[in-house]
Amino acid sequence: MIVLGIETATARVGCALGGSEGTFAAFSATRGRRHAETLVPAIEFVCRQARVELAEIGVVAVDVGPGLFTGLRVGVATAKAMAQALRVPMVGLSSLDLLAFPVRHARGLVAAVIDARRGEVFCALYRAVPGGVQRVTEPRACPPGELATELVARGEDCLLVGDGAVRYAAVFDDAKHVTVGGDGLAFPSASALVELAHPRAIREDFVHVSELAPLYLRKADAQVNWEQRASA
Repeated sequence: MIVLGIETATARVGCALGGSEGTFAAFSATRGRRHAETLVPAIEFVCRQARVELAEIGVVAVDVGPGLFTGLRVGVATAKAMAQALRVPMVGLSSLDLLAFPVRHARGLVAAVIDARRGEVFCALYRAVPGGVQRVTEPRACPPGELATELVARGEDCLLVGDGAVRYAAVFDDAKHVTVGGDGLAFPSASALVELAHPRAIREDFVHVSELAPLYLRKADAQVNWEQRASA
């Protein structure tokens, strides 16, 4: 079963094709907020590289967030349109899960931290389990200082990954036992999305197109600005 993975939750746009043999082809680019212009040509590119026809795709997997509003909207809308056109099922996965999974062999806790803008981060904590990671806190939006305080209180070794961890690395300087991952761990991976989605597809753990929705965790900036102007 061939899985197409679409990942647009952050400043990076990514897609990948894979199956039981692993990832066939993958693409990623960080070009500001040009998700809409980049995504469809990227999907065409990975199909050519993998020599896979669209009709061969059996599942469309997509990162549902949390993340940047515009990127999530583009990725989820594109994934839904493709799933409907190809008449295939869908799998939705969290951007925080995708950040934590590649470092599943880390000791102690893993904190997946995405830059939410406006002085906040989207975050969740994970612990390694056989074959992957297990989320131990619910995804939330909070100031990075609040997360740093929580990690200090826990007193455990913790690896921070994600662009939010990179941007606010200085906030965690005084948090003992906390290590901030580098730029190579800053963004969710479309390859990780395919790797996690494939076993779900085998189990037929799908979500209906009409039920798949982005996980925003807070209102979009445009909506907040509109409400502020209206109240003024």
